[in-house]
Amino acid sequence: MPIAEASLVTLLVKLGVVASLASILTRFSGAKRMLLREQRTLNQRLRFALWFAAIFGAGVLTRVATVSYLAVDLGLEGSLLAGILGGYFTGLISGALIAIPAMVKGEFLSMPLLAAVGVMGGLLRDIASDTEDIWSFSPLFHLNLSRRTLFHGFFLAAIVSAEFLRQVLGNIFGHDRIFYLKSGWTPAVYITTLFAVVLPLKIWNSARNESKLEEQQRLLMQARLDALSSQINPHFLFNTLNSVSSLIRTNPQQARVVVYQLSNILRRLLRKHDNFSTLRDELSFIDDYLSIEVVRFGDKLAFRKDVEPATLDMQLPSMLLQPLIENCIKHGLASKVEGGSITLRARRVEERLHLLIADDGVGIPEAEMATLFDRGIGVSNVNERLKVLFGADYRLWIDSKPGQGTRIEIEVPELQTRLAAVS
Repeated sequence: MPIAEASLVTLLVKLGVVASLASILTRFSGAKRMLLREQRTLNQRLRFALWFAAIFGAGVLTRVATVSYLAVDLGLEGSLLAGILGGYFTGLISGALIAIPAMVKGEFLSMPLLAAVGVMGGLLRDIASDTEDIWSFSPLFHLNLSRRTLFHGFFLAAIVSAEFLRQVLGNIFGHDRIFYLKSGWTPAVYITTLFAVVLPLKIWNSARNESKLEEQQRLLMQARLDALSSQINPHFLFNTLNSVSSLIRTNPQQARVVVYQLSNILRRLLRKHDNFSTLRDELSFIDDYLSIEVVRFGDKLAFRKDVEPATLDMQLPSMLLQPLIENCIKHGLASKVEGGSITLRARRVEERLHLLIADDGVGIPEAEMATLFDRGIGVSNVNERLKVLFGADYRLWIDSKPGQGTRIEIEVPELQTRLAAVS
């Protein structure tokens, strides 16, 4: 193969190597976090420099050790990228460390060149008015007189200048003192260096945009959950205060007890910030809630629990049970003269949590069952929260017979730990 064609193949392979390397780095969460972090402490900048130097220095070492694998040497591009992403300090340290294998071989101009290129990358980072200017860089930018266009012009000039300086030093001192690629098509060398810097930025920016989109979705989900939770607490508070107001005239002592119990519940609600809690905690909350309702209903209200011990530490959405039990009391038992009972059952079946809430109240008319999820706060809120948290991986169904009572069954996946995505 002619020398010129062999050199062109090396340049093409170099672009393939840098694109593959950039893609591989985005597959590791730790590497992606390190690459995409906008602000860094001094310690983080040092760690980033060492990490970056190890990756790109390995390519220089491979080229020095094998002599023939020229395309894997991305020392200049890596030094410039280190400065652009990490600043002066990171670029300087990375450039110096990346050049160590070449220095050992006797290429003594490599270290000052790569260190200077790293500092140049830090300068580019400093003059960028916004980090988006860095990530959006493209050699094909608009020629309008905007601040971003001027920065992209400086960016392009810096890449070309770095390669020009390497070519000049190589032509003056030769391959023994500095490594550089020479091709029969000189513009191809500059174009390759340009795209060897642009390609990683584009690949990492795609990963960055995906991370930002995931974060926005997480925040949207959290805001939606907060909105749904805020429907429950005022609703519960409103009903309890109504109970207190009716007790103040008939039984002031009981009213004081209810207010005290309500304050305990509200104190607990204010301390709770997670979207998930254990069934044990939820049952404790239900006991506090029912202690208020029992004041209103007396012996007319009975509550039975049939809970497997294995389910007590399983996770479920916070405040999931209270609005359903409140519905049982309000719509199922309140209008029943002789009162009634509520049964709560919990089972663990095939790594899923099964919950049953049943009452022996007046039931729900068949005409209202079809629109049950579209009206009221309790059932519709619970269903919406389950949909947000689990997507299609849950079941909520209601069976009711007028005059006999209502059964609400819920099935959710087993969660041994809180989900960080929505906590």
